[in-house]
This record gives sequence, structure tokens and C-alpha cells, in this order.
Amino acid sequence: MSPPPVIRYRNTHKAFGKPVLSGVDLDILEGEMFALFGPSGTGKSVLLKTTIGLVVPDRGDVEVRGKSVYFGGRQALETVRKQVGYVFQHAALFDSLNVYQNVEMGLPADRLRRLGRAPAARAVWRALELVNLDPGAVLPLLPSELSGGMKKRVGIARAIVGRPRILLWDEPTTGLDPVNTAAVERLIKRLSEELRVTSVLVTHDVEGALWMCDRVAMLEGGGVRFCGTPEEFRACPDPVVRAFVDRAAAEAALDVVEMT
Repeated sequence: MSPPPVIRYRNTHKAFGKPVLSGVDLDILEGEMFALFGPSGTGKSVLLKTTIGLVVPDRGDVEVRGKSVYFGGRQALETVRKQVGYVFQHAALFDSLNVYQNVEMGLPADRLRRLGRAPAARAVWRALELVNLDPGAVLPLLPSELSGGMKKRVGIARAIVGRPRILLWDEPTTGLDPVNTAAVERLIKRLSEELRVTSVLVTHDVEGALWMCDRVAMLEGGGVRFCGTPEEFRACPDPVVRAFVDRAAAEAALDVVEMT
């Protein structure tokens, strides 16, 4: 018998005036890299946020390692959040805090108290090293003193400092040029493998995600239009999926031309 899914979206509904998610059913498996695709406004980021209760579904549920995010009560939600690292779309750093303070925010409060200052500082230092930043150089800097790519890496460091078992990536390459996009995608793949986590990635960079993910799903019309391997996605005969794949390939080719 195969192990149960790490994350289960069950009949997940959400509307903001008009329906965004209309009964999403999806399983994320242990240790896999999973990407969510779809045109803008199809609920990719909304679905990701339901995983840790940042968005509450109107109907349905989300289970993380067997715990219901919505029917399990506050204790279950807190347990889930301690297992999950979240990389926000625009890094979402606190402008008034330096890099050290921003990354330390990723440590759960009870663990921070238990660790003490020196072990916490070592955890922050190591997290910055893992994202290829020099801790000695960046720790005292404010977000306003960082480049766009550095902000992204600090946001990733904050997500991994507590050594979560699950990483949620919400458009981690938004706003980056093609060179930095490729660098961050290589970092995502390396970290997911090195830290042995389950990763769920929301992205518009379809070609990049197809290169690094084990499975992908496409949201359309409030539900799951496709779910399968990257190879199956590229070969899918569904005309809606086919048009999406072709458009993504054309955009990727244009990026390559602009770089040359």
C-alpha cells in the first residue's frame, strides 16, 4: 500500500465575489516537487494559501499530514504551520528589520525560546549560506540595501531556517530577469533535494518548472484541468492545455532571444 499524500485538497471552494476555486481535488506526495500552473486569476496562489490557513475555503478542506487545517482546531493549524515554510511572491521582508531579524522570524517562537540566542544565530547563518549569501556581509543590511535577487534569497532563507518538512513557493521568480530566474530555480531544486522536503511551486515560468518538477497540475475554470508528469503535460491532447503549453514555450523562446 502506498503512503498517504502529504497534502490533500478536498473539494476546495473559494470565491471573492466570483468563484475562484470550485471544488479542487489534488494530492501532493511525499518528497516530490509539484508545480501549479494556470492563467492569471485561476486560483493558484489562493490554493497555496489555503494550505496553512492564510485563506479559508468557503467549502471543503485541506489536510496536511493527516491533520485538517479547517476542522482540526487551532492546535492542528499550529502543528501544520510548524512543518511548513512559505516563500512569498515578493519576498515580503519587513522593511524595518535587518536580514538577521527577517530570517530569524522564520523560527517558531517556542523553538526560538528553546534554542537560545547562539543556536538561533547559527541557524540563521546556515540558512543564509544555503541560499548562497555571505552571512557576514548581509546580516546587518536592511531590505532597501538588497538587490531584487538578494531579497528573494533572504525570503527563502527565512522559509527554510526552521527546517520545515514542506516548502510552499508562491511565484518565487516574479520580477526577476531570465538570468536570475534560472539561478533561483536551480536553487529551489537544490534545496528541495538537499533538505529532503516536499515542495509545491506556483509559477508562471512553465518551462523552468517542467525542468525541475516531478509532477504538475494546471488549474482552469476553478478546477484541475490536468495533473501528471511534465512529459504527460507536454503531450496532453486537451486543446486548452495544448494552447497553454504552446504559449509558455513561445514566451520562453522570446526570453532567450531578448537575452542574446
